[in-house]
Amino acid sequence: MALSRTFPVLSLALAVSAATAADLPVRPSAGEIIKTSQPSDWRPLDVNNTLYMELPGGRVVIELAPDFAPQAVANIKTLAKEHYYDGLAVNRSQDNYVAQWGDPNGETNPKSLGSAKAKVPGEFSVPMSNDKHFVLQKDFDGYAPQIGHSNGFPVGRDPKARTTWLAHCYGMVGVGRDNETDSGSGAELYAVNGHAPRHLDRNITVVGRVVSGMPLLATLPRGGDTMGFYGPKETRAPIISVRLASDVPEAERSHLEVMRSDAAIYQKVIEAQRNRGGPWNKYAANYVELCNTAIPVREQPKP
Repeated sequence: MALSRTFPVLSLALAVSAATAADLPVRPSAGEIIKTSQPSDWRPLDVNNTLYMELPGGRVVIELAPDFAPQAVANIKTLAKEHYYDGLAVNRSQDNYVAQWGDPNGETNPKSLGSAKAKVPGEFSVPMSNDKHFVLQKDFDGYAPQIGHSNGFPVGRDPKARTTWLAHCYGMVGVGRDNETDSGSGAELYAVNGHAPRHLDRNITVVGRVVSGMPLLATLPRGGDTMGFYGPKETRAPIISVRLASDVPEAERSHLEVMRSDAAIYQKVIEAQRNRGGPWNKYAANYVELCNTAIPVREQPKP
């Protein structure tokens, strides 16, 4: 079915050089480029930094990013190992914003955090020296002096301040908090389920991203209370369990691979998204937003 919706064109200096219908070459699509990839272009998920959240509808796979939030990630691992998340619920589903999970009785009868910390210092940005895998994306960004990818994660950087941070793109996972910077622990987490709320960058600790199962969160019924929280009479999706992949038997693991963002082919994938060729496309923007350069993920057969 042909798309009939029209979208406003951003007034960017880069658009001056954009191609028009008359001179759009026939270029391979991102999907066609991905099909030409080699095994060396992909990496398996690290089982020591991958979470499996089991919901009634299936599994949500979350890749953690300890380079960008080492203290928060360590606390989340402790919570998972001690089965803290088991029996909790998705408490919020706000349209075009986030799905958030945690203890539904947290304000009246909170579940013990076990040996995990009740508060973790905010890790809104970290020294650039933490990130050994950054690959620059040349496009302009309104929220960061530089953008790019590190091990597949969308990243902003400030070379003058020598800091870097994870960007709030679709599927990114962050730590819920109150007003105080250090009021989050990882006991309450959220995943972005709509258009990237990049204004949250450097205001919340981002700990990873959903690499599989995001539809299980994105299609949840929207909460009826303020900010999409579920009211007392609304049904919450229960969390069956959350486990580190390393604590799950090999036969029960999800065998996923992520395209290496430092592989040359991924730059071709970005270019295919930056300048989409014909015959369907009538305009090539010569620009792509950071959050529209999602890293490819594929499933491998179980050994």
